[in-house]
Amino acid sequence: MNKENVRINNEEQIITDHIKRFVEKESDEELSPMNPPDAYSPPTLESVNYEDYHPLIQKFLDEHKIGLKALEKFENVLSKFQNEGLTSNKEFNEGLKDFFTFFDNKVTIHNLKEEKILFPLLQERLLVNGEHSSASSNEIPKTVIDMLEDDHIKMIQLASVTFNFLGLASRLPDPKSRAITLDASLEQGKRLIELLRLHIFREDNVVFPLSHKYIKKEEFDLMDSKVTMYDHY
Repeated sequence: MNKENVRINNEEQIITDHIKRFVEKESDEELSPMNPPDAYSPPTLESVNYEDYHPLIQKFLDEHKIGLKALEKFENVLSKFQNEGLTSNKEFNEGLKDFFTFFDNKVTIHNLKEEKILFPLLQERLLVNGEHSSASSNEIPKTVIDMLEDDHIKMIQLASVTFNFLGLASRLPDPKSRAITLDASLEQGKRLIELLRLHIFREDNVVFPLSHKYIKKEEFDLMDSKVTMYDHY
C-alpha cells in the first residue's frame, strides 16, 4: 500500500470516528425531539376556529400545512435511502433538492417573520399575563416563545448537518465509511422531521391560540402590514 492510500484510509477513519462520536453524543441527550415527554399534550387552551383567527395567523397556518406536506415527501425520500442506500436515482436526488430548497426559501422566511413580527409583542403579553415559567429573583422567566426560538436554531443546525452528511456520504470511496455517514445523515434527517412537526404542533395548538387571546385586532393589522418587508430575504 502506498503512502497516498494510507493517507486516504487514515482520513476516512478520522471521519468515521468523528461521526460515531457525533451520533453517540446526540443519542445520549436526555431529551430528544424523537422522544419528547408529553410533547403532544399541550396545556388546555380554548380552541380557536380557523375563520376566527386574524388573517396574519391564517397565513402562518396555511404555511404550516404546506410545510407538513413537504416533510412527508422528505420522509419518504429518507426511507428509500435507508432501504436502498445511496443511488444516483433522479427521483431521490430531486426529492432531496426540493426539500432543502423549500427549507432555505420557505421555512427560514416563515421563521423570520414570526421572530420579527409576532413573537416580540406576544412574548411581552405572555410575561405580563403570567404565561411563563417560575423563576427566582435572579432568573429571567421563560415562555413558549423562548422554546420556539430555540427550535428555529435547532432546525438550521439539523438541516445543515443532514445536508452535509448526505453530500459527504456520496463522495466517500470506502463502502463502510459511506454506510456509517449515510446512517448518521438519516438519523439527523429524522430528528429534523420530528422537530419540525412538533414545532408546528406547538404553534398551532399553543402559540396561535395565545396570540388570539392576548393580541388585539388593530395590533394584528399593524403586524400584517409589515409581513411583506421580509419577503425578499
